Order: sequence, then structure tokens, then C-alpha cells
Amino acid sequence: MYEILASFAQTGGMIYFILLFAGVLTYALWPKNQETFDQAARSPLNDEGPIND
Repeated sequence: MYEILASFAQTGGMIYFILLFAGVLTYALWPKNQETFDQAARSPLNDEGPIND
């Protein structure tokens, strides 16, 4: 019984993490998000100084 449950948990966990990875990868490579990521990549190079609210 333990072997069946352990095998099910391992398989389910692997499928869960594969789907999670695919979702993150899809989000990161989605064309709509490109401008946001480009702006974030350029932000350390801006000379505007720290943001004070």
C-alpha cells in the first residue's frame, strides 16, 4: 500500500511541477509581457535616482 501511495505522490508531484514550469515559461515568453521585461532589464541603467514616495 505504501509503495502505491508513494508512487502516486511522486508522479503527481512531477506532473504538478512540469505544469508549473510550463506556465512560468509561457508567462515569461508571452509577447504581451516583452515591454514590461525590457523595462525591468533597463531599470538599473536609469539615472533617475532612488524613488521617494
